[in-house]
Amino acid sequence: MLTDTKPYVYDLILEEWQDWVKANGEAGFRAGQIFDWLYVKRVSSFDEMSNLPKALREKLAQQFDFVTLNEVAHYRSQDGTVKFLFELTDKNAIETVIMKHSYGNSICVTTQVGCRVGCTFCASTLGGLKRNLTPGEIIAQVVKAQQLLDQTQERISSIVIMGIGEPFENYDAVMKFLKVMIHPKGLQIGQRHITVSTSGIVPNIYRFADEDTQINLAISIHAPNDALRSKLMPVNRRFPFKDLIEACQYYIAKTGRRITFEYALMGGVNDQPEHAEELAQVLKTFPHAHVNLIPVNFVSERNFVRTPRDDIFTFQRILERNKVNATIRREQGSDIAAACGQLRAKHMESGAR
Repeated sequence: MLTDTKPYVYDLILEEWQDWVKANGEAGFRAGQIFDWLYVKRVSSFDEMSNLPKALREKLAQQFDFVTLNEVAHYRSQDGTVKFLFELTDKNAIETVIMKHSYGNSICVTTQVGCRVGCTFCASTLGGLKRNLTPGEIIAQVVKAQQLLDQTQERISSIVIMGIGEPFENYDAVMKFLKVMIHPKGLQIGQRHITVSTSGIVPNIYRFADEDTQINLAISIHAPNDALRSKLMPVNRRFPFKDLIEACQYYIAKTGRRITFEYALMGGVNDQPEHAEELAQVLKTFPHAHVNLIPVNFVSERNFVRTPRDDIFTFQRILERNKVNATIRREQGSDIAAACGQLRAKHMESGAR
């Protein structure tokens, strides 16, 4: 957590703004006005909140800060993908990505500075975990991206929480972020257009199942068994494969929603036909299970290589032959290091945080 700083103006959900204006002797409708300025009009200062009394604007400025996201880099890919490298108040760096699809604009947000999960193929874990982001720092990424899209009368239509960090290790901040994103007086992103991805923090999969939302859940599985998953994902030693599968079964039984299982294919490691057969046996009991096959991104600090194209299709066919739906993720932004953690890793090489 940040220390010696005021809370961010984005850190509060609407109900907390209602409590704040009441505690400060203001009329209740002021909370809705503040929320409107932040998420509909998307202003960047309290002075712009012109329908608030000057004394209230001064009080807000005394008690809250706007999130500082200084653009260190801003790259645009040939396929329309936009990647930001932002510097925070404490000089740490995070990444945010806007992806263009036929159905609209999707944003991938970061929830932590670094990551302690330690997946052996991921650039995000390089340097370990620095700190959690506040709810406001996660929200500010979406606001900043939407401000860019406002210039062309576009909007963010979907959100994936798949950037740097493990969302379920910053659970409370992520849930507050989600409440603001889906609020009808906020950015109004449909719940079914939001996906949270976890590496398998089992206790919080149960918590998320009990939240009673329509938000999608994705599990980074990356191996069909306990032994191989432990080699690739140290988190599996804390929350073994069997426990993860049981948590997924609970989620499906409680919510009636399908889970997307993300599977990064690594040449000669987890991409053989026998791996596909074993994965199919694990997942075929899940109703409507969906596997998202991800050809691994090359990271110079890692030794993994990409699975050959023909082997990717073979892996997919084996799953589908076993009645497990599988798609191959379309690569986006490869010319601008848009994969999670790559740009920050380059930034860290220069001596930054």
